[in-house]
Amino acid sequence: MKSIKPQLTAVLLAHTIPDRVASDDGLIVNSYKELRKYVAELSCKNKDCILFYRGQKEDYKNSKSKSTFYPTIYRGEPLSADELAFRWRKLKSASKLLVDKIKAEKISEKDLLIRKKLLQWSIIQHYEVTETPLIDVTQSLRVACSFAQLDNANNYAYIYAFALPYYTNRISVNSEQYLTNIRLLSVAPPEALRPYFQEGFLIGEDEINETYTNKSELDLNNRLIAKFKIPNNNNFWGISEKAICRDDLYPDNDKMDDICQEIKAELYNNILPNEVPLSDMEFGSFMLSWTKLEELLMHNYCTTSSNRPTVLNAIQNIADQNLRNKLNKMRNLRNLLVHNPKGFGEKMRASILGIDMLLKDLQDYYK
Repeated sequence: MKSIKPQLTAVLLAHTIPDRVASDDGLIVNSYKELRKYVAELSCKNKDCILFYRGQKEDYKNSKSKSTFYPTIYRGEPLSADELAFRWRKLKSASKLLVDKIKAEKISEKDLLIRKKLLQWSIIQHYEVTETPLIDVTQSLRVACSFAQLDNANNYAYIYAFALPYYTNRISVNSEQYLTNIRLLSVAPPEALRPYFQEGFLIGEDEINETYTNKSELDLNNRLIAKFKIPNNNNFWGISEKAICRDDLYPDNDKMDDICQEIKAELYNNILPNEVPLSDMEFGSFMLSWTKLEELLMHNYCTTSSNRPTVLNAIQNIADQNLRNKLNKMRNLRNLLVHNPKGFGEKMRASILGIDMLLKDLQDYYK
């Protein structure tokens, strides 16, 4: 996507300069009312674009100490070609499962979803099934702030403003800015409740490929025009406003969520070559447990370290040498299984089946 030079307000110019928005810390804003005012001024300054928002607990930065917003399928520094290929295999598996399940269900307006990969990926991304080449944003400042504070143990949360081209259709492809903008509210079936409550949009490249030449072009920080830091407490909202609660952000009786949970459980079916000495169930169970282990590592690492968040760095941060060695061994086995499955032998099978015990050890370590 094309980078943009932000037009900053006087308040933001006193804090940073256009070329350093992604590098500098966020401007501290103590109230939602004040934040709305700053965003209104920012919108006026950047009137050739429309503002979208994203809320996060942490300000994740790349190796150049800049805020980074890669779609999940491209995340990781370094990201090997084998790992990227594996993620695309997972996405294809998820898309096929989604189409098969949608066909079998009584879902309204499902024909377009069955035919269009972009819409399948949008649902898969929004319901966090697996990695995709799309990234979530919202047009609602309140939704972004609510997400930033949700399950957040830190003193502050981060709100990001992105300047994107005006969208004209449900799926807007802008070949001048190399961007695709998907208005999920307009394309998701009504049985998918979450996009309507979250006012969700998905952003990606205008032409999405399974490989890339210049990874930095895929980073949404190219469109970042402001970064704010808000207090993680109810006082931020004042008297007349309040955060959107979890039950509204993730509503019950969401039929699409039920379907996506089924897909997660079946995601790893038929991904491994037949000669690998693991059943689909064993491989799927291992990968789901590894994902939980990885999330636990990254969550705790991000709350205790300002270094670049990677699984390897998170493991190296473990003080218990025995646990650290076990985690490194399991990580190496996972990478062998994913990147070179034909090199995975029967003797390694027992090792990976012990991942649930390792996950429990890690949970006990963090208590």
